Amino acid sequence: MKNIIPYLTFNGKAEEALNHYKSILGGEIVSLNRFSEAPPMDGVEMTEESLNLVMNAVYVINEYTTIMASDGHPAFDEIPFGQNFSLAITAESKEEVDTFFAGLSEGGIITMPLEETFWNAYFGMCEDKFGVNWMINYDLE
Repeated sequence: MKNIIPYLTFNGKAEEALNHYKSILGGEIVSLNRFSEAPPMDGVEMTEESLNLVMNAVYVINEYTTIMASDGHPAFDEIPFGQNFSLAITAESKEEVDTFFAGLSEGGIITMPLEETFWNAYFGMCEDKFGVNWMINYDLE
């Protein structure tokens, strides 16, 4: 495993929150992707406002601290405060993803099955039996 990074969901305020943290803690927002950059989801209408929301952002504070963030998908309900975080694992192989995903999802809920994604990763999400949300990612070659 390469690392585990906290992943925060802000229900429409991700960019504002990250800029606020950056003004206090320093660092850089090294990546910020909007929903307008993603392929459309079948049966999901996106407004101009929702297309401008943050799909995924990476904020590096220093060599030891990174936070990832999103506004959450506008087609889904807002995520209640206290449930608006996940732990994101960056794996070193597809096999490692499979092992971690099987163990963490056992007795829990698979919220996004493992699949190869449009951002060239092998990725899945689950909630473990203790209620903790996990995102497991391996960047494909």
